[in-house]
Amino acid sequence: MDEKTLRSLSPLDGRYHEKTEVTREIFSELGLIKHRLKVEVEWLKYFLNNFREELLTPEVKKQLNELSELPDSLALRVKEIEKTTNHDVKAVELALAEQFDGNEDIQSLIHIFLTSEDVNSVSYALMLKKIHASTLSWLEDIQLKLKDLAEKNKDLAMLSRTHGQPASPTTLGKEINVFKTRLKSEHSKMKEAKFYAKWGGATANYNPHKLAFPDTDWVESTKKFFEGLDLELSKVTTQIEPHDYMADLFHGIARVNNILLDLTKDIWTYISLDYFNLKLKKDEVGSSTMPHKVNPIDFENAEGNLGLSNALFNHLADKLTVSRLQRDLSDSTTLRNIGSAFGYLEIAKNSMLKGLDKLEANEAAIASDLEDRYELLAEALQSFLRLEGMKDGYDRVKELSRGQKIDKDTYLKAVDSLVKSEEHKEILKQLTPQTYVGIASDLAKEE
Repeated sequence: MDEKTLRSLSPLDGRYHEKTEVTREIFSELGLIKHRLKVEVEWLKYFLNNFREELLTPEVKKQLNELSELPDSLALRVKEIEKTTNHDVKAVELALAEQFDGNEDIQSLIHIFLTSEDVNSVSYALMLKKIHASTLSWLEDIQLKLKDLAEKNKDLAMLSRTHGQPASPTTLGKEINVFKTRLKSEHSKMKEAKFYAKWGGATANYNPHKLAFPDTDWVESTKKFFEGLDLELSKVTTQIEPHDYMADLFHGIARVNNILLDLTKDIWTYISLDYFNLKLKKDEVGSSTMPHKVNPIDFENAEGNLGLSNALFNHLADKLTVSRLQRDLSDSTTLRNIGSAFGYLEIAKNSMLKGLDKLEANEAAIASDLEDRYELLAEALQSFLRLEGMKDGYDRVKELSRGQKIDKDTYLKAVDSLVKSEEHKEILKQLTPQTYVGIASDLAKEE
């Protein structure tokens, strides 16, 4: 790690620099500039093809194709120009104009009919499309890990805890599958996401467009342009796209983050109960003073970064959907933090996947917690008493079991004294805490 990295203010660019590669490539300043350049180049191509085709000489076509590669050197030139203009999008326009030195006809048409927010709106939509694809892939990776963990432990009977207290048994696999199915549901919704941008100049009314080309249907023309970018047009807007689609997207991710937070806390708790062992790494240190420790640091790291991610996503969703009149600048500085929200999610994802790979069910500890815990069959006993018409069946079992541990002999005596039907007695006597799991094994495989 070099001195510059050590001086980074945010851990996203310091300590966690290598763990945010995907997000940084898309949402860094370099990434934003490249997307702005892409929008300007694609619009210039479209405009020339549809309105000034006579200017599309073979040389211009070649230049446009080369510019579509978006070299880093061009983005760096934009930053140099911005030092003079103090305007980021204008710097993009001027940097592109330099590429057509001597061709004033083309230079004059760069950024034609556009306002900065047209470029920004499309740029952020394209950036969000890219990171969304990565997010969907990350979610698939986590779901696969959880599916594998659930299938391995689908039949492993486990003491459940409601209100933190011992409750009717379940299986470890089924409880893991709860999170997988929740994530799958959100994943399905996220796959339907659409990405919107605005167009049409300073107040999105196509004012100069209509003056210059009055016979053109500019809404349809914009939709055609956006089709090439796989974006949707927000037709009626102010100078800025209203960001409602972003809020919808961010709220969806926040729900996913909450599911993952729930998962990290449950896994952490299972580890603290010795229900999971953590695979050891020889050179890792769990404590500076207690050599024996193996800590669930991956899940703790994920928990912390998911919280930071959600704090940003929730603020972004709240802030970006509110703007004064035709626009103010508060959205601009806020938008630049989208990458941070996804960056913290990327760190959490990496930690989560790493942590899940370390988990091994401690079957002995899990079985031990169920051993001779026949009070866990109180639900079954009182249910059969109700079936037999015993009005106070629940209260009878409550007197016997509430707040107490019951061994097998006590349970069998209760069955004999309370249950009338021999068939019911046989069912209940054959029951053990390990076998009283209902259809949990099947639910562990539920898609």
